Amino acid sequence: MKKKFLALSMAAVMAAALAGCSSGGSTADTTAAAAEETTAAGSEAVAEGSTAAEDAEAAEETAGGTLIMGTNATFPPYEYYDGDAIVGIDVEIAEAIGEKLGMDVQVEDMEFDALIPALVSDKVDFVAAGMTVTPDREASVNFTDTYATAAQVIIVKEGSDIASVDDLAGKVVGVQLGTTGDLLVSEIEGTTVERYNKGFEAVQSVTQGKIDAVVIDNAPAKNFVAQDEGLVILEEALSSEDYAMAVNKDNTELLEQINGAIAELKEEGTLDAIVDKYIPAE
Repeated sequence: MKKKFLALSMAAVMAAALAGCSSGGSTADTTAAAAEETTAAGSEAVAEGSTAAEDAEAAEETAGGTLIMGTNATFPPYEYYDGDAIVGIDVEIAEAIGEKLGMDVQVEDMEFDALIPALVSDKVDFVAAGMTVTPDREASVNFTDTYATAAQVIIVKEGSDIASVDDLAGKVVGVQLGTTGDLLVSEIEGTTVERYNKGFEAVQSVTQGKIDAVVIDNAPAKNFVAQDEGLVILEEALSSEDYAMAVNKDNTELLEQINGAIAELKEEGTLDAIVDKYIPAE
């Protein structure tokens, strides 16, 4: 048995030697070439492994993480405090968008006129605060697709001699600083504008007789009037406007992601369901 094995081994050695001679190269050359092929294959495998790992890491970063939402939580029913929690239409829509993107949403409360500066300086990722799309704001930020429509209305005390927009001339009108109401009333000739950091502060001033009227969005106006029987909303609105979320101009990727999520939420009926929860159809 050992002799047979030895004979086979010798035959294999001789065959290898003849193959080396007939190829015109040495055994060393053949061995070196094989080693190079093995090294190259190994390098390619490592490279492929690295690329796969990088792709997985990028996907994980996109799917996870936290989006910081800037808002002014004095604007019911869009954003307001319920105990220590900030709730409302904008908050629920933002959270629904976060779910679509696989991200958590952290809400940061600040003054309304500080929202765009915070966005521009990357202190927040996006703004959702019942914010109207205007040319002035579009110069600083990008706006998402519209997710709600609202109107600017006038709140007065019952028995007031103000019955329409035309009657605001010569009157003292309260607005929330930096809002669309602020912009509109500032354009009415002969009107004195009183600016407040919070909308309800302006409404309180009407109740106390310190000012003659307040111009504010329709949805929060209904909330404020419901809490004070001595106030009414005039039938004539100043304007109709679209609400959208604001995103830093440099972050076009987030803009596209939010728009995609808004489109899905509209199609599913989720946006309407959230709005109807806070503003039942009359």
